[in-house]
Parts: sequence; C-alpha cells; structure tokens
Amino acid sequence: MNKFLKEFKDRGYFYQCTSEVGLSKLLDKEKIRGYIGFDCTAESLHVGSLLQIMCLRLMQKHGHQPVVLIGGGTTRIGDPSGKDKTRKILSEAEIEKNIKNIEKILKGFLDNDNPKTKPLFVNNYSWLKKLNYISFLRNIGKHFTINRMLTFESVKTRLEREQSLSYMEFNYMILQAYDFLELNKKENCTLQIGGSDQWGNIVNGTELIKRYSQKVAYGLTTPLITLATGSKMGKTEKGAIWLDKNLLSSYDYWQFWRNIDDRDVIKFLKIFTDIDLEKINLIKNDDINELKIILANEATTMLHGKLAASKALETAKKTFEGRSIGEDLRSVEVSKKQIDNGINLIDLVVTSKLLTSKSEVRRTIKNKGIKINNKTVDDERLIVSLKYFSNKNFLKLSYGKKKHIIVKII
Repeated sequence: MNKFLKEFKDRGYFYQCTSEVGLSKLLDKEKIRGYIGFDCTAESLHVGSLLQIMCLRLMQKHGHQPVVLIGGGTTRIGDPSGKDKTRKILSEAEIEKNIKNIEKILKGFLDNDNPKTKPLFVNNYSWLKKLNYISFLRNIGKHFTINRMLTFESVKTRLEREQSLSYMEFNYMILQAYDFLELNKKENCTLQIGGSDQWGNIVNGTELIKRYSQKVAYGLTTPLITLATGSKMGKTEKGAIWLDKNLLSSYDYWQFWRNIDDRDVIKFLKIFTDIDLEKINLIKNDDINELKIILANEATTMLHGKLAASKALETAKKTFEGRSIGEDLRSVEVSKKQIDNGINLIDLVVTSKLLTSKSEVRRTIKNKGIKINNKTVDDERLIVSLKYFSNKNFLKLSYGKKKHIIVKII
C-alpha cells in the first residue's frame, strides 16, 4: 500500500475511498494535488474541522500539494448535509470577513515555505459567480438525475422527517461536484478528501469528471470523530473549541485536550498530533495523565506555538496545586468603583461567565463548588470587596476543580 494511504489508515483517518487500489497506484507513481473544502459559515473553524486540517498536513508530509477550497460561493447556498434546517444566510460582508479569518487559521497549521507542497488557496465564488444558468443546466445538470439525488442521505433525511429543504440547498451537491470538476480542469486536482457525511457529494464529483472529461479522479472520506462520552467533537458545555486564537485562549485550548476522556487519549494522539506512530505505541501504556499532558502540549503547540503550550502547562500546575494564581488563565475585568462598593458573589460569578444563571450559582455554592483564591465559599450572600484581592489587584475565582478565571480590578 502507498505510504500516504497507509499512514492515513494507521492514524485513524480512513473511512471510505472510491478506488483504494487506483488511488494507491497513482500516489506511488506521482505527487498529486488533493483538496478539502471549507465553507465560511462562521468567523472561525473549531476542532471539529481539525481532522481535515491534519489530512492536509499529512499530504504535505508525503510530498503532495494540498488545495484548500474556501467556499465563498457555496456558503451563499448552505450545505444541507447533517442539518435539519436551512442555514442562516450571511451577508456578503460577513462571508468575506469569514473567508479572510479562516484562510489565516489554515495557513497557521500548514507549511507555507516549500514551493512543492505549499497549500494552494482557491475560492469557488470565482467561478460560481460567473455561471450562466441555462448553460449550467445544459452542460452540468444533464449529468444528474433527480432519482439519484433523492437517495443521498442529506436529502433523504430531511424529507423523511418532513423538514423543509429548499431548492437552493437541493442544488448544493451539484455545485460541490462542479467545484471538483473545475479544480480538476484548472489545477489538475485528482483527489477530494472530506468527512463521511460528504461521501455522496464527493462521488458526484468523481462521476461528473469522468462523464465530462473522461478523466479519473478519486474521493477519500474520514470518519465522524466523537468523544468517548458520545458528544460531538468540538462542542463543550462552554461552547465551541475555536481555532481562532482571539476566540479561545491558549490555556483553555490546552485544558480541552488535557481533560479528554481516558478512553480517547491514544486515539487522539494518533489523529491530532504529528508524533510518530511507533513512538505512540511505545508510550501508550505510560501514565494516562502524562499522556494527556503530551496530547495537550502537542495540540496547543500546533495552534498557539511552543511557548504558549509551556505557559499553559505551567499555569495548570500552579492553578491545580494551589501554589499561586496562574498568569495564563482567562480573565475578566471589574471596575474599582464596583469593588469599593462591594459586589455580590453570585453577580460576580455570572459576570465572569463561569456559570450562566444565578440559580445555578446558588446550587453550586450550596454544593461547595465555588472557591475564591482556592478557598471554598459557602455563603451565597457574600459581598466581594477589596480585601479578597492581592496587591496586584486580582483574585482567582474557581468553579469545581477545572474551571478558573482571574478577576482584575481596572
């Protein structure tokens, strides 16, 4: 088996391939271009997109050139895959802003120096905006049948649930197939990689290329990654784990990986780090907490850099050992006037966003789950005044053992 495909499988990236034998032979013969598409429905990607990013990195490692398709055009339509309702339609300004930010995030993960493997960024709006409707129907639409389109999971699920599916969304699979055709013609792109929910769209693309130009192209999908708890990768009770440094601190990102369920650690070391697989096999029986720290350090270094990962580790040690207040913790600011007058503990916890409702704070205080400077607070009527702040004008507010925040006076 081709080395790229072997590592793709060994790391747990593989789900389906349109022709594994054919793709393996092609990869043995030449360095190729393969693409992954990212729609711009939010200002940032979150860790739910990280597996796809790791696939791009693996392509570069094996000498292939990744093509990053930014869906400036398809975002204006909305992918119905995995959705039970129509996506919110974004304004032109929002889409353009999201495109720039997502491209910046992806460049941070990829090697941009080697001219042979440097990622090629393309925006499908550059060709979709020029489409003539009649010509598109004649030249591309004739290759698709309604009968077949109705069998695809993204369509079938919505119809079975009697949920609305707009004609606009129904066209998405044709546009994605057309993207692959355009990239095949213009950039000699012969492979599309995507999540398992994209299988139907990817197959459409390979078949359209074959019908339209008699060329062979390949599709490769990755499995849906869920946590051992069954929850979706990238979502927590605090919200999405963003890949934008401005939306989530390096410490919170580090903590996400450090707090992964024991059952997921080895799997995630293979999927979400560049650590050699042989090394992972050698250390897989080591202390689970040490393995979690390795995972957190490696993942955080990839996004935030080695220094940020080291600072996050140091902050975690200080915070959990109770020696001092970690400098890298998320912070919230309160005015000196508020503190001079005194602020109710419940209001302070809600303001800090450690918890979202006053009733939840009251229950947590009753269960001895709130601490100020590592000391449990059991009085919900407590007024937080200047005496709780250090000479540097901050205190540490904690919810349970894992959630901490610095409150600063300004």
